[in-house]
Amino acid sequence: MRNFIRLVRADIAAIFRNDPAATNLAEVLLYPGLHAIVMHRIAHALWRWRVPLVPRLLSQWSRFLTGIEIHPGARIGSGFFIDHGMGTVIGETTEIGDNVMLYQGVTLGGTGKQSGKRHPTVEDDVIVGVGASVLGAIVIAQGARIGGGAVVVKDVPPYSTAIGIPARIVATRDPVTGETRRVEELPDPEGDMLIQLRDRLLELEAQIEALERHVADGHHHHHHNDTVFHSAIWQQLDQDHESPDTMPDVIAPPRKDQSHDDSTL
Repeated sequence: MRNFIRLVRADIAAIFRNDPAATNLAEVLLYPGLHAIVMHRIAHALWRWRVPLVPRLLSQWSRFLTGIEIHPGARIGSGFFIDHGMGTVIGETTEIGDNVMLYQGVTLGGTGKQSGKRHPTVEDDVIVGVGASVLGAIVIAQGARIGGGAVVVKDVPPYSTAIGIPARIVATRDPVTGETRRVEELPDPEGDMLIQLRDRLLELEAQIEALERHVADGHHHHHHNDTVFHSAIWQQLDQDHESPDTMPDVIAPPRKDQSHDDSTL
C-alpha cells in the first residue's frame, strides 16, 4: 500500500513538473492520464497476483473512461505522465522506466503475433511525441526523444532525437550540459531514391515536351503544304473556267461523218 501511494505521488509530481497548465491539485486530480495510470497500477498488481478476469475488467473500464488503453501486464515505473492521453495504447510486454512522458495518440505496440517479449522497452526520462508509434521488442534508451508522428522500429540510442517514417536519428544531446548537436549527412536511402525519382520525372517531362513540340511543328508544316496544294488546284480550276476556248475541246461531243452516212444511203 505504501508503495502504491508513493507511486501515485510521483505521478502527480510528474504532472506538475511537465505540464505548465497544472496549477493546483484539484485540477490535476481531474487529469485522465492520472486516472488511467492509477487504475493500471491496481490492475497490474492483480495481474501479478494472477487474479483472473478482474485486471482485464479494470483495464477496459479505464479505457472507456479515459480513452487510454494499457494492458494490465505492462510494467510502468514511477513519475509516469500521459498528457491528454486520448488514443494512447500500451501493450502487454511493454516496460517503461521512471519519469517517462507520453503525449496523446502514442502506440507502444508489437509487430506480429509472436509470443514472449514483443513490445518496446522505454527507459528513464524518455519523451514520446504526439501520434508516434514505437513497434516491436526494441529499446528506447535513456533520455531519448521521439518526434510526433514518428514510426520507430529500431533501437534509439541514449539522449538522441528520432523523427520520421521510419524514424532516424537527427540530433544528440549532452546529458550534462544539455547541449544539442545535429547529426549531419545521415545515410538516407529512402531520400536518395525519392531524389532519383524526381530527377527521372523531370527528365521524362522534358522529353514529352520536346516530342509535343516536334509533333506540333510537323502538323503545322503538313497543314501548310495541304493548303498550298489546295490553293493551286482551285487556282487552276478558276483559270480553266475563265478560258472558254478550251472548254469545247473538253466537253464538245464528236461530229458525225456525213459523207459516210451519204455513201451508205
